[in-house]
Amino acid sequence: MSRVKRGTTSLKTRRNVLKRVKGYRFGRSTKERLAREAIAHAGNHAFAHRRRKKGDFRRLWTVKLNAALRPLGFSYSVFIDTIHKKNITLDRKVLSQIAHEQPETFKRIIETVK
Repeated sequence: MSRVKRGTTSLKTRRNVLKRVKGYRFGRSTKERLAREAIAHAGNHAFAHRRRKKGDFRRLWTVKLNAALRPLGFSYSVFIDTIHKKNITLDRKVLSQIAHEQPETFKRIIETVK
């Protein structure tokens, strides 16, 4: 069995690790051990925040809808309740986009809800 020298593969691994942490602060961008740890933590946060992003956007749509409804004499909770009772199947995302981009259309939706 011939001998295998691992210098090139370990250098390649090190280079790829350091390439992934380019722009990180302090030793995490230059030291291999800290870089590996930073990559692991970054991956964990990315995974968790991909899940959390869905709730963040739903909360944002709720806030936008409430802000658009208040001047028109509605509260968010009452509006959502009446929409469900009248079987209007527009979701919060679409409603908040309409409220932001087309206020006249949003006012017409509110008139149908009233």
